[in-house]
Amino acid sequence: MTTRENWLRAVQYQHPEGVPCSVGFAPATWHLHQQGLEKIVLDHPRLFPDYQPGSACFYDEMPPVHRAGEYYRDNWGCLWYNVHAGLEGQVVESPLSDWSRLADYQPPDPLVDNERGEVSKDWDQIKADCEKARAAGQLVGGNGERLFDRLYFLRGFENLMMDFGRDDPHLPALLEMLTDYELRLVRKWLEIGVDMISFHTDIGTQRSLMISPEKFRRYIKPMFMEIFQTCRRGGALVYLSSDGCLLEIVDDLIECGVSVHDPQLRANTLPGIAAAYKGKLCANVDLDRQSFAFISPEQIRDQVREVVEVMYEPEGGLMVAGSVWDENTPLRNIEALCSAVEEVCFSP
Repeated sequence: MTTRENWLRAVQYQHPEGVPCSVGFAPATWHLHQQGLEKIVLDHPRLFPDYQPGSACFYDEMPPVHRAGEYYRDNWGCLWYNVHAGLEGQVVESPLSDWSRLADYQPPDPLVDNERGEVSKDWDQIKADCEKARAAGQLVGGNGERLFDRLYFLRGFENLMMDFGRDDPHLPALLEMLTDYELRLVRKWLEIGVDMISFHTDIGTQRSLMISPEKFRRYIKPMFMEIFQTCRRGGALVYLSSDGCLLEIVDDLIECGVSVHDPQLRANTLPGIAAAYKGKLCANVDLDRQSFAFISPEQIRDQVREVVEVMYEPEGGLMVAGSVWDENTPLRNIEALCSAVEEVCFSP
């Protein structure tokens, strides 16, 4: 069974061979460990089948927004600043912090502009890459970019929270602008023909949503519904990445058309994830990256095993993701994470 077929079967509850899994690293983690981390990656080709020696480019120069002490303005007009090299900075100046600018504001062209950088999208090359990946048995995915987090980048976080609290009359126009942008982008991916379109939309804290479920259903859910159902009608599954505790709206996400979500283990708890997702929505369980620096290798192995023991069903509906996103996790723990994920998830 190819990687693509196994992934699709897991999402659609069609008896995959194993549990789709991944391990990822922040630029800061690569920058710290360098060759030591590369050795681990090369020692685990089942997790990193396409990695080529020397292909990690974070040893000397970080990409934009990851460089410390620099300001960077993206194609949406948001000004970023970073105080810690290797981690993503934050928006410190929002183009729509004053609602008076909304009438004249023009978002970037989703068919031309990348979120960051000056390089335009080359759709002919993107299509060729998709065809090559499909021929190699790999999953073909499209990038739907950002949703809820785009709103607080544009307005500023405090402003946006006040907007929801006050039911600001400008909100519908802002949401319509973002929805129109996303639909143009989605339709392009559907034209190319992809298996899945992924979206990033951090909307949770470690305790709850950033806004009430009622506000979510009033303002955000209609946008999700229109975008995600367009994907599903066009034959593409929907991958939603959103940090924080989303247990209150899992049923809403299912109704909107989400195919996979990546609930964080710490924020949602394993019992919470099992109750809300198991048998209903494919969960790419995001292991507790905040614990990796402070627990033993054996405790990391136990964490991976427990997640699979609780969440596994032969029909599917489970994926496992491990992310090391800091500079404190030692190499022995990274090795334990990779070994455990490989051992447990690739088992029949």
